[in-house]
Amino acid sequence: MSDLRDLYQEVIFDHYKTPHNYHALPDANHVAHGHNRLCGDQLTIYVQVEDDRIKDIGFEGAGCAISTASASLMTDALKEKTLGEAEHLFEAFHHMVTDTDTDTGPVQDLGKLEVLAGVREFPARVKCATLAWHTLQAALKDRAAPVSTE
Repeated sequence: MSDLRDLYQEVIFDHYKTPHNYHALPDANHVAHGHNRLCGDQLTIYVQVEDDRIKDIGFEGAGCAISTASASLMTDALKEKTLGEAEHLFEAFHHMVTDTDTDTGPVQDLGKLEVLAGVREFPARVKCATLAWHTLQAALKDRAAPVSTE
């Protein structure tokens, strides 16, 4: 189990040091800003939706390793997904990082996102892991107010 935990930490660190999809999207038709006052994480999510499908997604900002890795992994997972699939993934991810009953297992196969399952053991870090996801929700619903995990 220690080897698996080490691998997960390595993946998180890799996505923190070299985040995927770290860029603004000039053609984004949905944008939202998020802030986690606990860690000081701040990010902007850019989404380009065409025909009910996420054609492109990116983010910019600064944050802790968990926040940045979560945004990076999220953007990888959501490219080319329908809005319905994105909502389902949000629910499954949120369940994975907040459900302390580990016997229930993941709602679905979350792929690489499962490396963040361990944050549920650290409630203060759940806000770091979910900031990008809540900001995505705000972007897709065109909410103007910045998202806060407080």
